Amino acid sequence: MTAAKPSLELLRSLTDEHVLRELMQANRLTRADLAARSGLSKPTVGESVRRLTGAGLVVDTGERTPGGRGRGRVGSYYALADTVGTALAISIAPGGVVAERIDAHGDVLTRTRHDISRPARPEQVAAALRTAAAQAQEDAGGPSRLAVVSAADPVERATGRLIRLPDAPFLLGELDPVDVLAPQVAGPVTVDNDVNWAAQAERDTDPTNLSDFAYVFLGEGLGCAVVSDGEIRRGHAGVAGEIAHLITIGPHGQATRFIEVFAELDLRRAGTTAIDVDRLLQLANAREPSATAARHAVGHAISGVLAAIVALTDPRLVILGGPWGSHPAILDAITAAFTRMPRHVEVRGAQLTEEPSLTGARTDALNRLRSAIIAIPHRAPSSATRTSATGSLNEPTHGHV
Repeated sequence: MTAAKPSLELLRSLTDEHVLRELMQANRLTRADLAARSGLSKPTVGESVRRLTGAGLVVDTGERTPGGRGRGRVGSYYALADTVGTALAISIAPGGVVAERIDAHGDVLTRTRHDISRPARPEQVAAALRTAAAQAQEDAGGPSRLAVVSAADPVERATGRLIRLPDAPFLLGELDPVDVLAPQVAGPVTVDNDVNWAAQAERDTDPTNLSDFAYVFLGEGLGCAVVSDGEIRRGHAGVAGEIAHLITIGPHGQATRFIEVFAELDLRRAGTTAIDVDRLLQLANAREPSATAARHAVGHAISGVLAAIVALTDPRLVILGGPWGSHPAILDAITAAFTRMPRHVEVRGAQLTEEPSLTGARTDALNRLRSAIIAIPHRAPSSATRTSATGSLNEPTHGHV
């Protein structure tokens, strides 16, 4: 049986995708540059550039290569049109709301931040989110094509709403980022938990070797993301990895809920379940016997949590992130206690420590924006949609802390 030949439409579509992706990697290219970089013939590239220019996705920049007097023909430089659109990458965290507008090259065009006072309430966070997003795209000439949101709270997978669980340290109520951003975003809004985004960002530092691991976040809140076969596992409702209520080893050797360990050690912020990060870091750097004992208690408690994670998810290694998770003294205390457990794996600190959650959201926003631009010539216009987080670019849903 003779294999079916690809249709002319499919071949043109693939060619256009190659050309668009090359222009996403560079600010401007000639048709000769595009042919050399893509491996396509110059006539094929020329036809694609004409199609994409007609579709409004590519423009002639008006710049020309040097030519004449034996230096060959003059070449025209082409670039993505400004009208292909941008995306928003947003972080909602105890420190405030940060909104970035990025283009298809991955460049951050604008960045704005709005602080949030404590305790954080839904109406206050919604106002900060709305303002930050609006300011991030003041000069955009229209709404962003899509948005990706990282949230420091559990996210309901089916809706993308932030939900309140017992002892949640940040948001005192529920919030719907999709609804808040709908007037400012023309397409889908993807929402997921900040620990999931941080784990994805960590995975992307070494995707070949980081396909099965547990990412444990230790900050004001406590969370875990499980990466299996390179994908985040979110659970039925999207709240997998909520480790605060796991039973572990308390300061006096008794069975204790993980979150309560910090209350017993007087390491919580006054009037809240949030862990006092500054005080904990001071303890990590102190040499007094009481500080050493407290570090050992924290190390034993975390090792008990890691033992449960390893037993249930079978990761190749455990990565500790967050403001105090990879502190050398804390990491040493955890490792020393964990190695005495019946079953243990390698434990190490996170490689990515600067805004890991926003980095993960930004990367996802870029990938989604590029896919949306490539799909423009081959689809009919559609209305804005509500999504949450699946990690998949072709199956939108809603997300989790």
